Amino acid sequence: MEPKRYDAVLLASFGGPEGQDDVIPFLRNVTRGRGIPDERLEEVATHYRAHGGVSPINEQNRQLKAALEAELAARGIELPVYWGNRNWDPYVPQTLQQIHDDGHRRVLAVTTSAYSCYSSCRQYREDFGVALRETGLEDELAVDKLRQYFDHPGFVRAFLPSLAAGLREMIAAVGAEKTHVFFATHSIPNSDAAAAGPRPLAAQLREQTGAEAGEANGADVYSAQHLAVAELLMSMVEEGSEVDWSLVYQSRSGPPSVPWLEPDISDAMEQRVTQDGVEAAVVVPLGFVSDHMEVIWDLDTEAKETAEELGIRFVRTDTPGTHREFVSGLVDMISERLAQLDERPQRAGMTQMGPWFDVCRPNCCSKVMRDGTIKPTTSAVDADVTPPQAL
Repeated sequence: MEPKRYDAVLLASFGGPEGQDDVIPFLRNVTRGRGIPDERLEEVATHYRAHGGVSPINEQNRQLKAALEAELAARGIELPVYWGNRNWDPYVPQTLQQIHDDGHRRVLAVTTSAYSCYSSCRQYREDFGVALRETGLEDELAVDKLRQYFDHPGFVRAFLPSLAAGLREMIAAVGAEKTHVFFATHSIPNSDAAAAGPRPLAAQLREQTGAEAGEANGADVYSAQHLAVAELLMSMVEEGSEVDWSLVYQSRSGPPSVPWLEPDISDAMEQRVTQDGVEAAVVVPLGFVSDHMEVIWDLDTEAKETAEELGIRFVRTDTPGTHREFVSGLVDMISERLAQLDERPQRAGMTQMGPWFDVCRPNCCSKVMRDGTIKPTTSAVDADVTPPQAL
């Protein structure tokens, strides 16, 4: 996109409960429209209740907001940073209303999702469109979305120090041949994986791999992005050439009859131990920006317990969080879009898949409904055109 004179930044995220009384209402928000009874939600609620009913994601977003504000100020960029969530307070509609009430009219949204799929990209566009419509601000406020940043140097390099430390620790303990790196990301339905990214690129990947999405890693845009970053990271650490690695998935939900991306991390660890004699697991939460519930429960609790049952060593590396490289990279990408800057950074990407698009391609990251149909567009923001309100 051509640079614009943005006057505010919106940090948009998933949201999470901040007390025991918030847990079920939060989960109702997450599963809205699916008809899931509270009894089933309570099964998931145990993850939050084990941590006092508090998801760490909100505090992490407060810290990220403060870090962005500090980095913008250090560069002399006068942009206020606001924060809004999809599923919990502060909600996106109220935040957009506050932005408008404070006198701002052109907003650049930064999301806490790096990769391409419906829930991490297109759904945010829908969130902004619905919020503008609900608040009556469709003709008053413009909201553009920052590009997906899976291979931006700031995001990639933020993983390196902890990955290198984890590898050194495990190699020293059991040797390189007995160490395996598991790059973990959130599983999504195979149908959503097949619909992730631009149609031509998705078709090209399936042709190259000879598989449909979900049958082989890399047969869909979502998995291919993760694989490209994982391969890049292993090439950037000194010990990377000595150690085997793989992409694994976690946090699947929904009925067992609906296929999701596999292998699950626990299944993959068991297979590596049984077939390859692996004695140490280095787990990299590659699909996550910060240590939210899917990281501290699915990896730090469940995957770690699997490793203990298998009798192998386990280390989980850091997420980007507020790592200086990550924060600096986000501000670099904000700066790419600012017309008010005399000098803007080059659009950076470290893999052949990037840098990703500023404007989503037609039909990019569609949502496949349970009956196999594609979710229709619901607003100008969700339409595959270039509306004034948001992209």
